[in-house]
Amino acid sequence: MSETLLGESVTLRPATTDDVPALAAIRARPEVRRWWRGGTDLVAEVARELAETDTGKLVIEHEGRTVGLIQWHAEQDPDYRHAGIDIYLDPSVHGRGLGPDAIRTLARHLFDDHGHHRITIDPAASNAAAIRCYEKVGFRPVGVMRQYERDIDGTWHDGLLMDLLADELTDRVQATGGGMKALPGE
Repeated sequence: MSETLLGESVTLRPATTDDVPALAAIRARPEVRRWWRGGTDLVAEVARELAETDTGKLVIEHEGRTVGLIQWHAEQDPDYRHAGIDIYLDPSVHGRGLGPDAIRTLARHLFDDHGHHRITIDPAASNAAAIRCYEKVGFRPVGVMRQYERDIDGTWHDGLLMDLLADELTDRVQATGGGMKALPGE
């Protein structure tokens, strides 16, 4: 993906290797690491993840500063075609509406420019803050995936499968008269 997407308060741009230190620092924050674990060398892990080509990875910027990452993947089988997304955000900017703005911006792009009709996301069932964020954009719970993911202590925890259909996207940007647009990549 070579486009930069503009939200109401965030810019989503393709991630590069130059972003590794900032993203690793965000991933190391306890509030993020709780949900986005990883090995002991987060710099190497983030670098490896950014090099993977099976997902689109976009840095979330706010006021010129890297504040997180949002990524997406697509199921290409035409009978099941949809996109899935994941996001992490620096805790220092939580509560400012940047998460919903980033998700809404990417969702609009996936619906309008990639032709997807459905997007999924799968937070931990106990991650109430993330679930509230996703619900603000229009995601709805589909069901609990029991013992879905291994927790940091080695036990299994449940995940919540949520999805969003194109006509369910809540678009506060339109309601406020703002706009979103994609800019061609460099």
